[in-house]
Parts: sequence; structure tokens; C-alpha cells
Amino acid sequence: MASQITHGVQTGKLTTSISTPNVASSGVIFAVGTAPVQMVEGGKINEVVMANNYAEAVQKLGYSDDWKKYSLCEVIYTAFQLYTTSPIFLVNVLDPAKQKTKKTLTTEVMENQVKLPIEAIAGSVEVNGLEKGTDFEAFYDDDNCIVEFLSDTTGEVELTYNEVDPAQIDKDDIIGGFSVTTKKSTGLELIDSVFPRFTEIPDLILCPNWSHDSEVAAVMSAKAENINGLFEADVILDMDTTEAGVTYYSDAIAWKKKKNFSKPNELVCFPKLALGDRHFNFSTQLAGLIAKVDNTEAWGGGTPCESASNKSLQADRKILADRTEVALDLQQANYLNDNGIITGLNFYNGFVSWGDWTACFPGNTDPVDYFYCISRMFKWVAKTVTLSYWNYVDRKLNRRLIDAILQGVNDWLNSLTAEERILGGRVEFREEENSKTALMSGKAKFHIFITPPSPLRLMEYVLEYDISYLSSLMAA
Repeated sequence: MASQITHGVQTGKLTTSISTPNVASSGVIFAVGTAPVQMVEGGKINEVVMANNYAEAVQKLGYSDDWKKYSLCEVIYTAFQLYTTSPIFLVNVLDPAKQKTKKTLTTEVMENQVKLPIEAIAGSVEVNGLEKGTDFEAFYDDDNCIVEFLSDTTGEVELTYNEVDPAQIDKDDIIGGFSVTTKKSTGLELIDSVFPRFTEIPDLILCPNWSHDSEVAAVMSAKAENINGLFEADVILDMDTTEAGVTYYSDAIAWKKKKNFSKPNELVCFPKLALGDRHFNFSTQLAGLIAKVDNTEAWGGGTPCESASNKSLQADRKILADRTEVALDLQQANYLNDNGIITGLNFYNGFVSWGDWTACFPGNTDPVDYFYCISRMFKWVAKTVTLSYWNYVDRKLNRRLIDAILQGVNDWLNSLTAEERILGGRVEFREEENSKTALMSGKAKFHIFITPPSPLRLMEYVLEYDISYLSSLMAA
């Protein structure tokens, strides 16, 4: 504090009674899977990695086009190359020190090099009779682990090396948990470390190649219901499109019920997608599209108020796991929608996502639960008021504080209304909801009313033959 003067002019400053809202981000992806971390020095294992662009993600986790083995690479490619959304948060559960197998290879040297698969762990390569660093080096290019000889070498050589084996990863690695031995979290459990480390709150959770598993999906949904004890998110699930799962659209409903995919925070997708030679889990594309819609000014403007349905996917066909093309007409796609399943449609305006419903539909008929854009708006408003007024916790509970909160929230809701992100909203401090004993104990309840717009799901035009216009035939 400045010292008090005794002669002249002195000024001071009061804290503004109304604070500006700390608006929460929307369309933030959190994904758990596998990445070729053997390619990069210091590759992250069971640690949250934040990436804001493609190069940053590849630098931290490596990259391979083999998305069956390395599922996080599909997320990296989709988010940054197709939908240009950021940031994303990634957890790699593949540990080259654990999930590995020993290999021995006798092969011909070509141009002083031997090319090994990208799964080879460069640091483990040994060449019979030669010394690493003196006679040869091992490193990676985009597609292979390269063993390069430092002097002219011809003929056959025998190599031994360890090879990363992603097939050793199982659903327990994806689900993760907390180790009492290491005192560290792994897998999906790491979602709680995102906000403390990066001050971002994921709202879209992915486990590509694994979300069709009912146990993985159940844990995803449970974690999404309670992030850091404060926040909520949505999970995007894929149906199994192998012979053991769903290969025809009408079987999808029974499979969905069997797997208990029925929660308001679950978005269920069928089938897979393809673009050229690349094949995608529907969930990764839908997450990218939702994030893009949320953060495009003409649609979401930084909010989740707009549905991603009938917006363009980066795909040219729908496929099953065996690459068989799936052709769905409008009636078949609507049949899936009417049972809480999101699909793709190539009808009039290109290849689009089709469906506004969460997995709880049609069993749950509350629009706050079954329209995912409305459900996500409620979660987003809750996040925003939590972040905006966290600093008010433990201030003295008086009328001035209550009025400051009421005015701040109402001003923000009015701005959302003016921007047409909501149809209307207000906050009230109700006497019947705030007992004297609650106020004595420092508890204050604020009641927020909001009405996000529903998606225009159906337009109906009625055509009628009007005989009055026949009079125009009699005009002179």
C-alpha cells in the first residue's frame, strides 16, 4: 500500500464489484491409447501430454500410420490435419520397457543400411561382432528404424533387438487406475490431472479401438460424470463392427442394449468411416467435428450450443472393420437416430454426421439429457460459473457478495441471449432454497434458469391445392 501523504492530492482504487466471467473452453478432447513413443527420446508413458499442433504431438509421442497398433496417431491426425482443433490431451499407455518381444534377424546390408520395422527399439539394437556408436548407429525415419553402418559394409549381418508389441496392451491398461506402490495414476484415471496441470477441462473423452468394450465404456462414462469432483464431460463410443459385433444396421439396437450404452453422457456411433485409403473410428471424427462446430463463430462461437449433426465429416464412405462399405439411406439412418445412435449420411449436402441424440434416447425423454447440444450447454454453463466464481469462495457472505454474483451471472447470461447462444437465462437467489441454517453454515444456493435452443430436427410443409387461383385464368 502506498504511504499516506499529508499535503496535496492522493488517489486510490477499489476492486470492481462485478467481475467478468472466466468462460470455459468447449470441444476439448482427452484421449487414451497407444503411440510409438519408442521413436522419440523421452517419450511420455502414462502421462498427460498437451498438444496444440501436429508437430508438437509428433515430437512428444511419435507418429505412425498404423492406427490399429497406435490409436493415438489417429486422434492426432484427425484433430490437427482434418479439423484443425486444439488443444488436445493425450495419454499413451504403451511402455516399450514392458510391452516388448525379443527379435533376431539375419539380413542383407543395402547401401550401408538395414531397415527394421518402426516397432524396433533403436536403443536395443545389437549387431553381431560390431560395437554401437563405433561401427553402427540406430535411428528412426518416418517409416522405419534404420541401422546405419559407419564404414562400408556388405553381405549378411545378424541383428538382435527388442520390438515394441502393442498387442500386449489390454483394456486394464486403458482403464488404468491408481498404484499404491508408485503413487501414480494411469490410463483414464489421469483425466483428473489435466486441470491442475494445464487449467483446461476436457469435455470429450475418447478411447479409440477400445470404446466398444462395455467395461472401458462404463469407466469412461463414470470418469466423465465427475472430473476433479466438479466438472462433467461426454464420452464418444464406437460400436464393434467385426463379425462378433454389428455388421448390419438393424442389429445395432440390440447390441447397444446388450452393452448397456444408455447414459446421457454417452454418444454412440455406427459404423466406421473412411477417407481415401485411411480408415477411422467414427468417434475420432465426431470429436473433431464437435470441437470444430463449438469453436466456429457462425455455429457455436466458443460454446456447445450447436449440434454437429448435418455438418460435414472428413469422410467419403462408411465401412465395417473388414472394410466392407456400408450404405445407409435416410430411413435407415433415422432408424439408428431414433434409437440413440449417431451415424453418417451422404444424402444431399455431402457426407455429414447424422443424429442429435445421446445414448439415453428413447428411454429418457428429457431434452436436457437426450439432445447432446443441450446437455453439453448445461455442463458448459456449470463449468463457467464454477471457474468464474471460485475466487468468491470463503469471502464473507453478505448481501453485497450475493448481489455481485447475481449481477455478474445475469449479465453473462444476457450476453449469451443477445448472441443467440441461448434463448434466455437468469439466475435467482431464492429464499425457499436458502434456509437460515444453511446460510449460517456458509452455504448459498443460486438457481440458474437457461433455455438452450433445440436443434431443428424436423421441418414439415403442408401443401394444399387452392382453387381460388383458378380465377387468374379468367383475367382479360
